[in-house]
Amino acid sequence: MTVGPETSTDGSRTAMTQRSHAKELRRLALLSAAAGLFAENGFSRVSLEDLGAAAGVSGPAVYRHFPGKQAVLGELLLSVSRDLLDGGLRVVSDAGTPTEALQELIRFQVDFALSNPDVIRVQDRDFSSLGDADQAEVRQLQRSYVETWVGVLARIHTDADVPGLRVRAHAAFGLINSTPHSVRHHGRKIAAKSARPILEQMAFAALTA
Repeated sequence: MTVGPETSTDGSRTAMTQRSHAKELRRLALLSAAAGLFAENGFSRVSLEDLGAAAGVSGPAVYRHFPGKQAVLGELLLSVSRDLLDGGLRVVSDAGTPTEALQELIRFQVDFALSNPDVIRVQDRDFSSLGDADQAEVRQLQRSYVETWVGVLARIHTDADVPGLRVRAHAAFGLINSTPHSVRHHGRKIAAKSARPILEQMAFAALTA
């Protein structure tokens, strides 16, 4: 059977797509490994060899995906910050009333906190290890995410000042983000189905008080 140009091109395109998919999976595996290792040991104590071993590749192979360890940390925190902002904006856009928007934002944040305690710990402890440009971008993304919450709260607390609403939002983040890690850290791992309603109810009560 003769393989014509069209078949050859399609086959090459399929192979390239498969390679790209495999490369993306390895990149995501490295980010996942980095979250766990940075959270457990701290950014400064983790080597590229450690990252590669945890992700199932050699240390030098990490350079195929990231120019260095700092770039891994940058992508980890930037990707999370982008996902939070995009998700928050989508939640608000899809919600009907301000109260529904607030409830959905709380559910969204609780889901993030329960799913990503390692990333939260890395953000809290190793943010200063980011490069200047990445620090500035993460801060901007996170400010925008906070303002998404503030915009919803302003529609609920119509007489409140904006700085006070920001305090409410940050207090809710503190409650939601710290609980999953602190409970696990003290050796009493809590099931998500048990933690979720508690965190959601307490955050909603605090934000609407």
